[in-house]
Amino acid sequence: MKFIPSVDRYIFRLVIVPMLGVFALAASLLTLDKMLRLFDFVAVEGGPIGVVFKMLGALIPEYASLAIPLGLLLGVLLAFRKLATSSELDTMRAVGLSYWRMLRMPYAITLVLVAINVALVFYVQPLSNYYYQQMEYELRSGALGASIKVGEFTTLADRMALRIEESEDNGQKLKGIFARVANEKKQVLSISAREGTFMATTDDPNTIILRLSEGTIVQDTGSETPRVLSFSRHDLPIDLPAIEDFRARGDATREFILPELLRIGWSETSADAERDASLATFNFRLVEIVMMFLMPLLAVSLAIPPKRSTSALGVFVSIIMVVAYHKVNQYGEDVATLGRIDPVVALWGPFVIFAALIIWMYYRVAYVPGGQAIGALESVFAKIGKGISKLFKRRRPKTALPEDADPQLSPAE
Repeated sequence: MKFIPSVDRYIFRLVIVPMLGVFALAASLLTLDKMLRLFDFVAVEGGPIGVVFKMLGALIPEYASLAIPLGLLLGVLLAFRKLATSSELDTMRAVGLSYWRMLRMPYAITLVLVAINVALVFYVQPLSNYYYQQMEYELRSGALGASIKVGEFTTLADRMALRIEESEDNGQKLKGIFARVANEKKQVLSISAREGTFMATTDDPNTIILRLSEGTIVQDTGSETPRVLSFSRHDLPIDLPAIEDFRARGDATREFILPELLRIGWSETSADAERDASLATFNFRLVEIVMMFLMPLLAVSLAIPPKRSTSALGVFVSIIMVVAYHKVNQYGEDVATLGRIDPVVALWGPFVIFAALIIWMYYRVAYVPGGQAIGALESVFAKIGKGISKLFKRRRPKTALPEDADPQLSPAE
């Protein structure tokens, strides 16, 4: 860092702190929102709690690819806003530093973040999406060790129904057990026990042992009188249901990495639907990455409030613009995937419009004396703010005396 000029070091410190804070905040909010849903999903499916954190880990690349551009935008915006409100920006401009010169360090940070986002979007995220779908499938199918639900009948291997009243120690200790088992000879065993424990077997991994204590077995052999047996301990073998292997990766284009997207999109042997979906996904990922190069310009355009103003309107406008543009890109990808419009038009058309708007806003701030990118919007919101403050402003009590009134109180007569 000693070879970097002092101005760049100062701007770097101003940018990096809020950028990391915004990134951590955005990623945390997205993760917490998904965590609540996953806890509900895992609880309903009866799976282990540990799988929630594995599934959240698989979603981190997707959330990071969204949080990185937002963190970059707000980091640069808040840094230049601090320079503007503290008059340091005027000082830098007065000594001959242009906006391009001050943006040298933000663009160096942008290049690093673009490289990270390319790796996430084109390689890590497709694989993590597939891993997430695989864990969700295994959780639904019971391959992750789904537990027996308390108070409900659970069917195992199509010939056994099991119900328990209580479960303790994370399913290690079961109480109030009732089982109904049918064999190949159409004989039915009705088993009730006070306690039970599941135990694994070393001979056959597809079979587990339910060790029962203090119970009764009623054997219905088809005759008029069933056989009744009491036991202090009984081992009941349970065949685990067969679980099909999860599908191969590539059921959706979002699971393809960059070489696979290029191979399918430009192959003459690919079906039209596959080619359209591949090109739409490739252009969507690419246009989201290229837009990151315009984030510093957008940040500077919205960071500088009018003179003698501390308005933070630019922060809210920047978030709205970026989120709206992301939603437009998602809609363009969906339409292009269906083959209704060319992916280049659906995704690069909005990019050109948005880029032209950002460049115009930056030109207004950087090259027009006293120019403001959202000056008219600032004025409108200032008037609205004054009107709202007047509505909620308390009326002061009228205590002033008339001009001809004697300030001395006259004595009571």
